Amino acid sequence: MEHRVLEYHHDPRSHDFGAEAVAALTGGELVAEQIFKTLVLALPKGLAVAVLPVPAKLSLKAAAAALGVAKATMADPADAQRSSGYVLGGISPLGQRRRLPTVLDSSALGFDEVLFSAGKRGMSLAVAPGDLVALTSAVVVDICA
Repeated sequence: MEHRVLEYHHDPRSHDFGAEAVAALTGGELVAEQIFKTLVLALPKGLAVAVLPVPAKLSLKAAAAALGVAKATMADPADAQRSSGYVLGGISPLGQRRRLPTVLDSSALGFDEVLFSAGKRGMSLAVAPGDLVALTSAVVVDICA
């Protein structure tokens, strides 16, 4: 799998991790919509992952439907960290402690590569969207509100 690791300075005072990544990584060949955030969702029986562009808002209803459940809510931050093994702002869809059902917004397929957290704040991984789908077994649908 071809990939690139991109690092940028993370300001420890910043709590808007996606906006920080967008500000640091866009301007050249990259646009904000190709930088994705990883959100952990609470389902009726367990957790799941939603991956969508940083500027977009998640439709919990669309994510739940894609995952085949009646309802999804945002997971408690402590549960997200414990389940993934990553800190908030560094949660990656790859390499989590347990592989969770994953839904990827279909906009990813419009890019040659998408970026997402590489497992820590200030580090992103760039891969072809097809590789992300293959590595996570993601369902690909529109999940943006």
